[in-house]
Amino acid sequence: MNRTILGCSAALLLLFSCTKADSPAASNDPLARTEATAVIDASVVQQNIRGFGGASIRGWIADLTAAQRVTAFSPSSGIGLSVLRVRVSPNSADFAAEKPTIDAAKSYGAAVVATAWTAPASMKNNNSLVGGQLNASSYAAYAAHLASFCNTVGGVTAISPVNEPNISVTYESMAMTASQVADFVAAQGSNLGAPVMAPEPFNMDKTFLDTYLSNATAKSKTNFVCGHIYGKTPYVYSNGKEVWMTEHYTNTNDANGWPDALGVAKEIHDCMNAGYNMYVWWYIRRSYGPMDESGNITKRGYVMAQWARYVRPGYNKISCTANPSTNVYTTAYKSGSKIVVVAVNLNTTDTYQPFSISGATVAGFNRYRTTASSNLASDSFGISGGAFGITLPASSVTTLVSY
Repeated sequence: MNRTILGCSAALLLLFSCTKADSPAASNDPLARTEATAVIDASVVQQNIRGFGGASIRGWIADLTAAQRVTAFSPSSGIGLSVLRVRVSPNSADFAAEKPTIDAAKSYGAAVVATAWTAPASMKNNNSLVGGQLNASSYAAYAAHLASFCNTVGGVTAISPVNEPNISVTYESMAMTASQVADFVAAQGSNLGAPVMAPEPFNMDKTFLDTYLSNATAKSKTNFVCGHIYGKTPYVYSNGKEVWMTEHYTNTNDANGWPDALGVAKEIHDCMNAGYNMYVWWYIRRSYGPMDESGNITKRGYVMAQWARYVRPGYNKISCTANPSTNVYTTAYKSGSKIVVVAVNLNTTDTYQPFSISGATVAGFNRYRTTASSNLASDSFGISGGAFGITLPASSVTTLVSY
């Protein structure tokens, strides 16, 4: 990997301290001494974190290679993705080919979520893999098809019976109403071979979600509510279940473009602040993905790593001021006594940001920063009394991991 790691001596040249938090005087921001504090309260526990991930759609593009699986999922030498999304082919003969990537992801502790874009053509009212709807008479057969996938690959965390049912497209798909998706889950949701995640609308449409969940039987058989955020700003959706964002990409620009990568950071922040338990990018390996076609981590990948490496499955988000200063966005997480803070600085100048922590005792932090010119650059500093401040580099993402 082409990764730049800054040690303490290099970090000192950038006015970062390896032994203590930064002082306001170290900041070039004239408003440094008046920035509002980001208040972290570890006693206020919010949503649990399932993870951060991406899709490997082997039937449409080449599968990840063995080396690329390490790059994608290793939290020590790779991005550290903790969710793998895969496609359930309408042809059951394809199922076993998914196992190598699934098994590799699971070996790093990743969750595996499976989505079907369509049922086999013979089970649909138009006898085609494109468009059409699932026949009610085929409910049991389709459930058996999905269960066969889960049994073949093993260890599926959750399965979705249909991708983006609320739009009509010219590729593999089923166009179904929320009530139709709910009817299938109500009838067969207990027989899919894995917990159900549904209904997966392309724009996290609240009316679609509400209509689906108004079917009490479908709701009882749905473990996780999921959808995508194309054309939608992440919003709080309270329904008594976990909410998973299972697909999005911001644009198809070069994934090494820093302004676009910083936009991904803001989007992840927004999803976490909206209470989502999961964030999943579209293709893992793509020119616009966290990994490029040659298997190198892109700037978008390093941005995702600022969360994925350090906020692992089983962490919980905790109370933290979401927007303490102009163009500064912060979230915080914990697992046991470990505290992780992620700060996104959209300002084009270095910005001093004060923090306070209550509900936990922290001696100091290991710090990791990604900017236009550095990737996961690291140092460490101590704190005393639960209050400290750090200089956030211009246009950057910073992760603090307590020790």
